[in-house]
Amino acid sequence: MTIALSFQETQYYQVQWVWSLTTWTEIFTTYYYWKILFNTVLMSLACVGLCAMIGFPIAYALVTRFQKWQATIKILLVFAFLTDAVLKTFGWVVFLDQTGPANFVLNFLGLPDLPDWVIYSRVSVLFGMVYTLLPFSIFTIYLSVDMIDKNLLRAAYDCGASKFRAFYEVTLPLCKNGLMAGALLVFVLSLGSFLEPKVLGGGKNPMAAELIRQTFETRINWPLGSALTIVVISITVITILLASRLLDLGQGRKK
Repeated sequence: MTIALSFQETQYYQVQWVWSLTTWTEIFTTYYYWKILFNTVLMSLACVGLCAMIGFPIAYALVTRFQKWQATIKILLVFAFLTDAVLKTFGWVVFLDQTGPANFVLNFLGLPDLPDWVIYSRVSVLFGMVYTLLPFSIFTIYLSVDMIDKNLLRAAYDCGASKFRAFYEVTLPLCKNGLMAGALLVFVLSLGSFLEPKVLGGGKNPMAAELIRQTFETRINWPLGSALTIVVISITVITILLASRLLDLGQGRKK
């Protein structure tokens, strides 16, 4: 149905069931749509990178350093999943506000306030996205680290490898699938983010999901909304196929 709608036209807020490429021509020739799609992919990639950089040390420490606290930390991560997304997003608005906790802590430490532009910018949107999606990255990486056979590390140490070399040549390669799965999950979910750009971005930094919502609800242009939805789904499918291909190549090298 979505594919069929994308090849129709709309007039006076009504779908005209006339097969046409007008909608697709509009998408491919309008800079505004390309800009938002590019911004969405860029923000999603940035979110993936930050989640991996923050999530890996946490997951690794959870397995190797904080075994006694694993149950407690897991419960806290589950609560992060269960907390309402609207509540978490508006919490960031309060936190980053000029009179919020962030500036209070900075002033207490004798540091300058956050710039005024932070609260409704790409930076705040990225903060919100990372905060929301970080648990997904931590869990997937944690599972891959926890499944590593400790005897492999002992064998590396017996062969004279330092801790850094054992980590780089044993732990990190064995965590690749977990990192890839976490990155893929975060990227796909980031493509569908609409609450953070709307609330934390103040509507000044729209992403694909918000554009699709506006197209359906405000402009009532169902063919255009359907076509944009197909574009986002296509990006998701291509990403999944590329990730699967990379994993297959990695396994082929091992064999």
